[in-house]
Amino acid sequence: MVQPRSVTFAVDDARQVSGLLQVPPDARVCYVLAHGAGARMSHPFMAEVADGLAERRIATLRYQFPYMEQGSKRPDPPKIAQATVRAAVLEASRRVPDLALVAGGKSFGGRMTSQAQAALPLPGVRGLVFLGFPLHPAGRPSDERADHLFEVTIPMLLLQGTRDALADTRLLETIIERLGSRATTRLFQDADHSFHVPRRTGRTDAEVRAEMLDALMSWLGVI
Repeated sequence: MVQPRSVTFAVDDARQVSGLLQVPPDARVCYVLAHGAGARMSHPFMAEVADGLAERRIATLRYQFPYMEQGSKRPDPPKIAQATVRAAVLEASRRVPDLALVAGGKSFGGRMTSQAQAALPLPGVRGLVFLGFPLHPAGRPSDERADHLFEVTIPMLLLQGTRDALADTRLLETIIERLGSRATTRLFQDADHSFHVPRRTGRTDAEVRAEMLDALMSWLGVI
């Protein structure tokens, strides 16, 4: 297994964050991968995704948002988070200039990436990949958080669990239909926001994760 390499890069004059760059041999694509609101870039889910993608010859750059780097539990304001996304994309383009770029991430990280893309296209990024898009707070179905997706013109892939408390499936399917050919979704039966499946299903989290990564790899082949 290819081991990740530690990197650091500046967000602005006052902030610097760390990252983990994992580049397998013969990689052709790098996924700039942001963490969720409550877990660091080194969280087991993030590491397992990066390792699984490396096995599929997809490079990753995982990185921290400034609040997580500082040990805070309160996410950065959107302006700072989006600046961090933009800095991470630039770092990836500098570190692996020969690889095509896609960007996104888990929950909060994916949403901050799409907001950044909607505000001003991320240089060199060919598509966005969401590992559980947080459409609304738990128990409060709404589609307002998806409004900015209609400003995104590059392809998007939404990987979602059917038991995701932060993304009502019916609302999500309506949004995908409205987005048209720009958006592709893949639903994982019985998976929650963390892509965990109950034991009664007879499936394991690892099997679901492998299906997710295979779906991501297939999608990369057509964008």
